[in-house]
Amino acid sequence: MPKISECNRCLFYSHNPHLVCAVHPHGVTGDSCLDFREDPNAEELWQPEGATYYNGELILQPPQLTTEHQLELLETHPLFTGTCPQCGAFFNRDYVSRVHWDCDICNWKDDSI
Repeated sequence: MPKISECNRCLFYSHNPHLVCAVHPHGVTGDSCLDFREDPNAEELWQPEGATYYNGELILQPPQLTTEHQLELLETHPLFTGTCPQCGAFFNRDYVSRVHWDCDICNWKDDSI
């Protein structure tokens, strides 16, 4: 159900997980809504620096990496080398399905980001 960031502050918003609003029950297509009306009683969503609301959920942005850290990742991370940086074990380089690059041999954990 497509919901945009304005929905939480709209007068027509239903606050129901199965219905977006009275005007557009299934949400709107696109980035804006022509029927948006500011709800005077809606609470303003506070967001800390380095975070953004996306579809009503607070998403923390990862910290910006220094050039040195980026180069270190390129030279040592299994995604690029195919081997564990701690024990040298080879990883199956199944890029499409792999999300975590944790080593089963020495229990090295991928905490790069």
